[in-house]
Amino acid sequence: MSPTRARIATAAPVAVLLVALSGPVWAQQPAPPTPAPAASPRQPATAQERAAYDRSDALSRQVFWTDQAEINPMDPEAGVKAAQALRELGRFDQAAEMAQRVLLVQPANIDAMLESGRAHIARGQAFYGIADLEKARDSRPNDWRSWSLLGTAYEQVRRPDDARAAWAQALALSPDNPDVLSNMAMASMTQGDTRSAEPLLRRAAVQPGASLKVRLNLAMVLGLNGNMAEAEQMLRRDLPPEAADRNLAWLRARSGGVSADASRTWGSLQGG
Repeated sequence: MSPTRARIATAAPVAVLLVALSGPVWAQQPAPPTPAPAASPRQPATAQERAAYDRSDALSRQVFWTDQAEINPMDPEAGVKAAQALRELGRFDQAAEMAQRVLLVQPANIDAMLESGRAHIARGQAFYGIADLEKARDSRPNDWRSWSLLGTAYEQVRRPDDARAAWAQALALSPDNPDVLSNMAMASMTQGDTRSAEPLLRRAAVQPGASLKVRLNLAMVLGLNGNMAEAEQMLRRDLPPEAADRNLAWLRARSGGVSADASRTWGSLQGG
């Protein structure tokens, strides 16, 4: 045997052994596609972020708190604050719906009951908010807010005696509260009684907790009563020039008499 043939004969068993160890050769399968990473679930905002948004404008608060309520429908704070922001934006039906969503989760939530009442009053349908407000009053009888709102709701559904009793109780619990006084005044005003509204609003406006809306309500009543000089002074102190000009033009067109559209107590509702 030649040296070359001897080498081939020696290598053959090794080749057979390697094939045996490797097993059958199959067609190569494509690797399975790598699944896309799952989107990270949205997380509730931190306490610091929530506090920062509480100082924002109504639109920013509405977007933020509605998102928080969607992230966690069991978060009553988010639902109540979303309802409040919606109401401030004039989206009263949505505000009422958001408050009801909170009450489905927490039927005893006082703030949601109050916000439901505010939204229904603001949309001119106070009748539908009275049950929630009365439940809030019965659950927490020493909270002036439910009494104040009930006064406004009763007035809107033409129950003036109940309204006066509710406001009297609110003032007994929180003497000279500017929001209660303003609600009483605006109820008088929508009845065309701007003369009775003025002293109530003057009394409200000098209180330490009086809001800008209370002062603007006073300016409106002053103008409707013919006291344009004082009304202009107040408006120019509290509003930018363009806004003050628009309000003054509106007042001059109506000064000396309250027309049917002169005011909506419900649109001027205070935060109480």
